[in-house]
Amino acid sequence: MKMNYFVVGTNDLGASNAFYSALFEQWGLTCASPSDRMTYWLGEDFAFATAIPFDTKPASNGNGTMVGFCVGTQDEVRRLHALAIDLGGTCEGAPHQRGPKFSAYVRDLDKNKLCFSD
Repeated sequence: MKMNYFVVGTNDLGASNAFYSALFEQWGLTCASPSDRMTYWLGEDFAFATAIPFDTKPASNGNGTMVGFCVGTQDEVRRLHALAIDLGGTCEGAPHQRGPKFSAYVRDLDKNKLCFSD
C-alpha cells in the first residue's frame, strides 16, 4: 500500500502557497492549482496539498496530526527546519537524533505540524 496524497487545511491560501512553494523549491515539484481553494505540489510518488476546507468552516490543525517528510540527509533536515522558521513557521523540536532517525519538527503558518527526517 502507498499513501496517495496528504492535504492540510489553510485559512490563507496565498500565504500557505508562498510558505510551501519556498519550502519545496529545491525538490523539483510541480505546483498545480485545480481550483481557487486548493494547491498541489506534485512529484514522482509525492502529492501534497493545502486547501481551504470544502465546508467553508475555518481550517484547524489536528491534535496529534503530523505530516512527515523524508528528506534524505541530516543537512537537509537542518536546512528545511531553518527555512520553515525563516518563512514564519514555529519550532516544535530542533534538529537532532531521535531514535533511529535524525529529525526536526515545525508548525506551518496554520499550525499544521511537519516533521523532516533523514
